[in-house]
Amino acid sequence: MDQGVGDQITLTGLRVRGRHGVYPAEREQGQEFVVDVALELDLAPAAESDDVADTVHYGELAGRLAAIVAGEPVRLIETLAERLAAACLADPRVAAATVTVHKPQAPIPHQFADVAVQLTRRAAQPVQRAAQPAQRAAQPARGAGRPGGEERDNADARRGGAR
Repeated sequence: MDQGVGDQITLTGLRVRGRHGVYPAEREQGQEFVVDVALELDLAPAAESDDVADTVHYGELAGRLAAIVAGEPVRLIETLAERLAAACLADPRVAAATVTVHKPQAPIPHQFADVAVQLTRRAAQPVQRAAQPAQRAAQPARGAGRPGGEERDNADARRGGAR
């Protein structure tokens, strides 16, 4: 059977406490993150069989995503979104995943309603995983090879990062 065009499972408003952020206080105190995902997949097999085994179990998906948000801290919500997308695409039935990570308590010194990143990844498009600490040590510095790049990176580090 042809893959259903436009079929989606969405999970919105998943609220999980995590310790992600550039600033030490964000990692120490933590804050609430809100995750939305939309999965593209063929829902016809599940509709025909009426069996949860033929679809993505959204309760189990929520548990996997919550574990990632509550787990190992990252500096950027962009990195967190990549990890969440990889978890969504781990199910071979998922053709694409759109992930939005909201950080409503971001340390912004102005009144705002929300800050979020959104990305879409396809199963055929490999999801880039963050380098492990040992791998990072073997990679050249971000600014290496760019005029003034190392100085900019050092200034970013003194400020606590670019975000």
